Amino acid sequence: GGPPTPGKRVGGGGGGKGVSRDADVQTLERRCALRPGTRPLLDAGNTMLTQDTFNLQRGGGNAAPPVPKPIAQLLAERAGHYASFATRVTVSDAPPEVVADILQAAAGLYRVSGMGAPYDVQVGAGILSRFLGRGARLGSTTLIVGDTNTAPLYGSRIAGPNHLLTIPSGEGTKHIGTVADIWAAFAKGGVERAGVAIAVGGGVVGDITGFAAATWMRGIRWINVPTTLLAMVDSGIGGKTGVDTPDGKNLVGAFHPPSLVVADTSTLATLPTSEIRCGLAEVIKHAIIGDPGLIGFLPLFACCATTPGHEPCPAVQDAQRLAPFVARAMAVKARIINEDPYERGIRAALNLGHTVGHALEKLSGFVMPHGHAIAIGTVTEARIAEAAGLAKRGFADDTATLFAGVGLPTALPPGTSPAGLLDAMRLDKKTAGGNIRFALPAALGDVRVNQVVDDTLLLHTLDTQRNTP
Repeated sequence: GGPPTPGKRVGGGGGGKGVSRDADVQTLERRCALRPGTRPLLDAGNTMLTQDTFNLQRGGGNAAPPVPKPIAQLLAERAGHYASFATRVTVSDAPPEVVADILQAAAGLYRVSGMGAPYDVQVGAGILSRFLGRGARLGSTTLIVGDTNTAPLYGSRIAGPNHLLTIPSGEGTKHIGTVADIWAAFAKGGVERAGVAIAVGGGVVGDITGFAAATWMRGIRWINVPTTLLAMVDSGIGGKTGVDTPDGKNLVGAFHPPSLVVADTSTLATLPTSEIRCGLAEVIKHAIIGDPGLIGFLPLFACCATTPGHEPCPAVQDAQRLAPFVARAMAVKARIINEDPYERGIRAALNLGHTVGHALEKLSGFVMPHGHAIAIGTVTEARIAEAAGLAKRGFADDTATLFAGVGLPTALPPGTSPAGLLDAMRLDKKTAGGNIRFALPAALGDVRVNQVVDDTLLLHTLDTQRNTP
């Protein structure tokens, strides 16, 4: 049939955002050839409609059938119409789950469910301004938590008549003492069971505020406003909250999903390049896990390899252009969480790079940036996958090239003790029965979970990785 009206929500009633789903000619021809004669306007596979077939499809009547045309000609004739859609996405022959991710990314809206009440994840440029008014009306039993970087920029604007707590920035803040400070602020502000906590900042602020909310009066609602690329694409969604202990990272925590996530890509413009690099580590991880197409965006961030870490990142100054990229990177995690919210199966794939990475962070006294640890951890685990026969030779080198292309490290730091690293990995949450369980990458889009690797092979691979970029 003919094309739909731009912006019209087909079959749903009311308004909606119109999205044009585009596919190439070869894909459309292949699909139509599977059911020849069922599309009156198409000459699919040179199959012509007879008068009788056309009348039967119309339910009777003697109108002349339309003249069939090749798909390429129809697309050319309708090019102007399709161009009128504000949002267009190319789906071609992508599998249904990927198409769903692409469409949600285009809309900048996800619905995450499976762990308590479902919640919305909103992604876009400038959307924080719409949230500000809403935040000011949340009532006096709302506590906004920001760190020394985000509280001056956004905290007071969101707080309005509500209470604002500023905590020190950095991973060193992520301990039970800071949680106690938030509990005290809840008490001082009169935050009751119907109250709300709002986290404004990166992964540390989100993790620690979410944990405080999970434990205050046995659980109150919280809203996450991630302001770093890493928090937007990874830690900001999923409901994992927690704090570090001297024995390891995130060893104390709870599953407590937010009631709303608001990711405004305009907040990324204030970040130094070093922070953007850390976020890109998680993006590359998501590309390996479930969306290799994200790799095609990495050339946009090549400047990260040459821009000094303390300077603003040129690649994130256009928040509007950035929004679809961030939304697509978030899609991988959103899809996996919906499928396995409590990490009983496929969600463990999101731990790619984290078994080695968390151990590196612990050995560094949590000084090593998380993105650096994940980049090194992912490359190291790719080398383990090669050594174990899961991945083809050269896959780890290709993986290292992706991280190095945006300025991230890929080799274990000089002086790293393989035995010490192995001991640190044994304290990881994913260890079971004394065995370290890895999520190992076999190929792009193929991560194997719950992999147990012989200690001798691990030590040899870790020793090699100390000297291999």
